[in-house]
Amino acid sequence: MSTPVKLTFAAPRRGKPPRHFADLTVDERKEAMRELGQPSFRAKQLATHYFDHLTVDAADMTDLPADAREEMVEALFPPLMTPIRSLEADKGATQKTLWSLHDGVKVESVLMKYPDRATLCVTSQAGCGMACPFCATGQMGLTRNLSAAEIIEQVRLAARSARDGDLGEGVRLSNVVFMGMGEPLANYKTVMTAVRALVAPEPLGFGLSARHVTVSTVGLVPAIDKLSKEGIPVTLALSLHAPDDELRDELVPINTRWKVDEALDAARRYFDATGRRVSIEYALIRDINDHAHRADLLGEKLAARGTGWVHVNPIPLNPTPGSKWTASDPAVEDEFVRRLRAHGIPTTIRDTRGSDIDGACGQLAIKEDD
Repeated sequence: MSTPVKLTFAAPRRGKPPRHFADLTVDERKEAMRELGQPSFRAKQLATHYFDHLTVDAADMTDLPADAREEMVEALFPPLMTPIRSLEADKGATQKTLWSLHDGVKVESVLMKYPDRATLCVTSQAGCGMACPFCATGQMGLTRNLSAAEIIEQVRLAARSARDGDLGEGVRLSNVVFMGMGEPLANYKTVMTAVRALVAPEPLGFGLSARHVTVSTVGLVPAIDKLSKEGIPVTLALSLHAPDDELRDELVPINTRWKVDEALDAARRYFDATGRRVSIEYALIRDINDHAHRADLLGEKLAARGTGWVHVNPIPLNPTPGSKWTASDPAVEDEFVRRLRAHGIPTTIRDTRGSDIDGACGQLAIKEDD
């Protein structure tokens, strides 16, 4: 019998990031203006600069009083993230950035350019407490939760970078996936504050479509049910990786608390509540979870819960340093997909981006020399 894995739900308490405009509600922003001796309508002007113009530079805010701009920026837009290093892959279309936060904690995010849009893989925690053994981030442990503003600031900086052509031709950031470092639903309140900022219409937020925001989870069942009641139909991605409890207990330790059928039932309830098709993420690991009988079992379990509610994304395992596991053979991968489709389950192999810069799924980790 294997040694039980320690899961970490509560993040270690550390010093809070400085108060930032993106952390505040609309009313709190107006109150902040009054505290600075400014009329409350200035809050909307600042929001326009931040969420629409993507700037925190006082020099750009020419519609604000010249003698008050610097004070407002200094009070409400403290620097939260400093870029340490960026690595490029896919001929410059994928960019992984290492950030240093206010307390020296480091995190990574990944920006990916497609022909007519850009997608950001955003980080919600420094490290991760879910301890999945094949995931580099999961092996780091959990350092702390990010604040809402630290998540939102990743989005602003990525949107500006995409707009300004840092990945080549300028494109709009249209998709945000909470698939960077961390378990998003273990930082629930903060992640939802960030999600609301993503989908709120400009200038109150970035104006993204909820269907273009994906929240990933390893299967925190109560949090999935809570998310289904938010009234924001984001895409839910369930990282399953095994259809049977015996194997999933090993690969995804949260399964010792909420079993495969419980996680799938919660995913189905999410679809029923939102109408948004759920994505099942499944990292194919050679000779571990890529067997034909497991494809059949997964297909049977998903089909038993109805049609039209789910889509499976098999992901060729991305290598991580020191890992004993590797990606499935392409022929095995093809058979896995064929069997799922034979059960009537829509299945698409996930496009892997950034694996050569350790920027793909499961590869984000801060190395000792960072």
